[in-house]
Amino acid sequence: MSDRRTKVGNTANGFAYEEPLIFEHSTDGRDGFSLPELDVPPVDPTELLPEGAVREDLRDLPEVSEVDVVRHFTRLSTWNAAVDLGIYPLGSCTMKYNPKLNEKVASLPGFAAAHPLAPDELMQGFLQLCHGLEQQLAEVSGMDRVTLQPAAGAQGELAGIMMIRAYHEHRGEKRSQVLVPDSAHGTNPASAALNGYSVTSIPTGEDGLLHPEAVEAAMTEEVASLMITNPSTLGLFEEHIARICEIVHAKGGLVYGDGANLNALLGITRPGDLGIDVMHFNLHKTFSTPHGGGGPGAGPVGVKNILAPYLPTPVIRKLGGDEGEGYVLDYELPRSIGRLHGNNGNAGMLIRAYTYIRSLGPEGLKRCAEMAVLNANYLLARLREHYHVPFDRPVLHECVLSDKFLHETGVTTLDVAKRLIDYGYHPPTVYFPLVVAGAIMIEPTESESVESLDRFAEALIAIAEEAHEDPELVRTAPHHTRRTRLDETRAARHPVLRWQPERSA
Repeated sequence: MSDRRTKVGNTANGFAYEEPLIFEHSTDGRDGFSLPELDVPPVDPTELLPEGAVREDLRDLPEVSEVDVVRHFTRLSTWNAAVDLGIYPLGSCTMKYNPKLNEKVASLPGFAAAHPLAPDELMQGFLQLCHGLEQQLAEVSGMDRVTLQPAAGAQGELAGIMMIRAYHEHRGEKRSQVLVPDSAHGTNPASAALNGYSVTSIPTGEDGLLHPEAVEAAMTEEVASLMITNPSTLGLFEEHIARICEIVHAKGGLVYGDGANLNALLGITRPGDLGIDVMHFNLHKTFSTPHGGGGPGAGPVGVKNILAPYLPTPVIRKLGGDEGEGYVLDYELPRSIGRLHGNNGNAGMLIRAYTYIRSLGPEGLKRCAEMAVLNANYLLARLREHYHVPFDRPVLHECVLSDKFLHETGVTTLDVAKRLIDYGYHPPTVYFPLVVAGAIMIEPTESESVESLDRFAEALIAIAEEAHEDPELVRTAPHHTRRTRLDETRAARHPVLRWQPERSA
């Protein structure tokens, strides 16, 4: 099997250090810095700081040299799957390539060295960029106004539902429900619940689409909003979206669009033109900012004018007329839901997204959507004979398969994912969306060439063949990693979050 992995895998031969914890590198008295002798009298911090401001639990911190630190974290970095090393096929997460031009612009001293609390008059370039990004996102989506504050798509959802709630309350309406399709991202019902709404799940049809009849049956004047992802997590365009929005609006509700999959629509259609009232943008998914590691993220939100009075403050306003020229931060929105993030959001991500949009232009953005759709359908065509396709129809940005064809072998979706690691690939998203049993959710993004897609497809095909020829090989994978299969259930239920010397010993 090693020959097969070499032919179609994404692995490389070379050094493979067994790296201990940084604490295990520690040697008493060793350090990685050199400071001059104090030229002022020493002081006791407990005498200058208020009670509770000085920590007392800093025992057992590692004592290591600079070279120890550099080598430790550099070695750990080689353990990571990364989009700069190969395809990163996480469905729904959109792990696309991050152009290095974006990094260069974000590191310009005028941006990178600016103090986040600098006054408006010293931040004119950044404010102009943010104002331009707001206009670009509004144009792409068909929205009227945009806020850049939210730090992630999930916080963008929260902000959107907060504005919907404020809108209804200002009208004197006490609505209590939010409708969410059963194929939605898990953050959708969470955002609704955090705003005090009860969540009603709406079933999708046998074709994987949300149908107007299902929405009409659930839509009452108690419903504040329908939250819908289009394209859906099944990779399908919601063909009935315009009629669904009409049904919600007829009962006084608003439609929240989860913008996670906007990368499939760029330059082709606009959610705002289809009836969406408010939506968030995942800048990493659609506009190539870095993703993973817990952030920094960015989840701007676009709204129609009916929700503009409720935008988070401050908003960026372009001066004109007697006010002079330039840009200011405006806090005068009496109905605002308030501030969501300090210092105008995650500045570096906003700069990267602006650079991406300006470097591609309208035609380039449209080409991105076309290539994302082409790549997803190409993979679907390569794999449909080897893996079950629950909704066998053209897809948009991603395709969903299942392990149904492997049931007789005893090999599961999780086994396929683990075996892919032996081939040098990060596994795709598994067991989501929940409406597909044994789901394997793949999003190739527009970044990948046909050669890259072919190598990945051949790896999955090889694993399907292994499942029938030698199922035990797949069920016990991975075999070529530093650790074999771990007990993930135990790790989730009994996590060890702090280093304990006695455990290491």
